[in-house]
Amino acid sequence: MTKKNPSGAKKEPPTTVKGMQDVIGEEYYAYSGFFEKASEVAMYYGFRPIETPILEKEELFTSGVGLDTDIVEKEMYTLKTKGGDHLVMRPEGTAPIMRAYLEHGMQSWSQPVMLYYKGPFFRHENPQKGRSREFQSFGLEILGTQKSIADATIIHTTMIILKEAGLQNLVLNINSVGDKECRPKYVRELVSYYKKHISELCVDCKRRIKENPLRLLDCKNPKCQDIKAGAPSSVTHLCDECRSHFKEVLEYLEALNIPYRINNNLVRGLDYYSRTVFEITEETVETVEEEISEEKKKEGKEEPKEIVATSLALGGGGRYDYLARNLGSKKDIPGIGVGLGVERIFMTQGYKRQDPRIIKHPKVYFIQLGTHAKMRSLNIIEILRNARVPLMQSLAKDSLGSQLASAEKLKIPYAMIFGEKESIDDTVIIRDMNTRSQDTVKIVDLPKFLKTIK
Repeated sequence: MTKKNPSGAKKEPPTTVKGMQDVIGEEYYAYSGFFEKASEVAMYYGFRPIETPILEKEELFTSGVGLDTDIVEKEMYTLKTKGGDHLVMRPEGTAPIMRAYLEHGMQSWSQPVMLYYKGPFFRHENPQKGRSREFQSFGLEILGTQKSIADATIIHTTMIILKEAGLQNLVLNINSVGDKECRPKYVRELVSYYKKHISELCVDCKRRIKENPLRLLDCKNPKCQDIKAGAPSSVTHLCDECRSHFKEVLEYLEALNIPYRINNNLVRGLDYYSRTVFEITEETVETVEEEISEEKKKEGKEEPKEIVATSLALGGGGRYDYLARNLGSKKDIPGIGVGLGVERIFMTQGYKRQDPRIIKHPKVYFIQLGTHAKMRSLNIIEILRNARVPLMQSLAKDSLGSQLASAEKLKIPYAMIFGEKESIDDTVIIRDMNTRSQDTVKIVDLPKFLKTIK
């Protein structure tokens, strides 16, 4: 028997929680199609899937992300269980990935470990354009290597995913925030500069000077923008190792024809970042026509036009070489990752929806040897991706033996070897991992040849 409403008022049907959403019909297929395409691109570049729980322990983010961040201070959905556990609905993906890496002993896997993830994340912020309290994200992570090729791989793969979604006007903003050796000196100079303007700062920045000075450069308050524009640059304070690492990253981007903009104010908002940080935006120019009165129209005056540039942040990431130790690891585990906001991507002018389809399993392991070969490696992988030939790879490794061992461990039937000689001759060696027989194939003939092997 149904209970009557004691107030006598008509009971309203339930609705979704503010900032949450149902995904229905064509919108569902749009999400599925994007995730499948992004997953497919990631797989072609050697990434493997992972799915972490929506609920995590609160300390994972207070220790890893940092107490003095907007995520922890303002945006986490927290709850206390009947057993007294403090849990959080995951607000971002990198800390859970590192937690899984440590918990499941991925240190014993073939390094580096390359993972991709997708799904819902939650932040308790005011819903606004392109941002809800529940949002869908796609991310890439490479754990277990400091090599600059890993940074380039993350950025290159992300740009390909966005281009496959139809986006054209992409801008890569990049910076280096240094490491534990050179960052303290830069932070001292940054604090000294900001203290000279202490009376002009917003309330949050006055607190950040003491608690987390790098986040001064992440301030969005209009009051602080002129001060931020004159702040010292982290790039000019890099130690030799960080400067060399950043230079190598930029060289890889240039070799891949990825235009970039060094943004001295880019630091990202989380405590775990070190060295490379980056953000990808879509920048467009619009012509806006203003309304004019009927009298002016009769006089034959043209409508005034205003050129407006708009920028929409689609995602970003960076290197997090100290996150593992913050989470209790006895040693640092280097990593680099990126997260993309799917709703933001759907808002862009060039976005083209794709229907979901099935993903194939890789049958080739790509092996590179030598500096020149490594520089061309991502371009060759792109040729194969366009030909729909899935593969696995470990570009951060240098020796033939370690890369062949990875191919055998993953039970991939064919190895593709690209060394210095092959780079000069525009060829690759295809090795059958079972019979050990080899064929030398021209790069231009590679997609056709690989489709003939079983």
